Amino acid sequence: MTGHLDGPAPLRIVVADDQASVREGLVVLLGTVPEIEVVASAANGEEAIRLVAEKSPDAILLDLHMPVLDGIEATRRLTERHPGVAVVVLTTYVDDSSVLAALQAGARSYLTKDADCADIVQALHGAATGLSVIDPAARAALLAAAASRPE
Repeated sequence: MTGHLDGPAPLRIVVADDQASVREGLVVLLGTVPEIEVVASAANGEEAIRLVAEKSPDAILLDLHMPVLDGIEATRRLTERHPGVAVVVLTTYVDDSSVLAALQAGARSYLTKDADCADIVQALHGAATGLSVIDPAARAALLAAAASRPE
């Protein structure tokens, strides 16, 4: 099915977070958004990669710090194996090294868990169309790190 009579097909996403309450909360929250369809959820990076291969989503909402395979390595493998799937990082970490590592691994967007539903939906849609959304706190960390580097 390529689309509905009332508009484009919903954005198909996978949610990956090792904390069950966060993961389940995101699935429920995003399930209320008509233009989003959560096709699977994963508790670690390895499971996320397997589910992306199985479900062929448009995007994945991925935590950075997970067991078995962390979000940075999962992002690296996802962008290598499934370059059409947009990786949106959703994490509590805003230090410049986490942000840089995620972006260098291929994440298109970086949000903190302070983001509201509208921010997450906007980042997923943007990433799926090739745009990057960087949380203001993460952007500030990157700018501060860049400004403090010697020339």
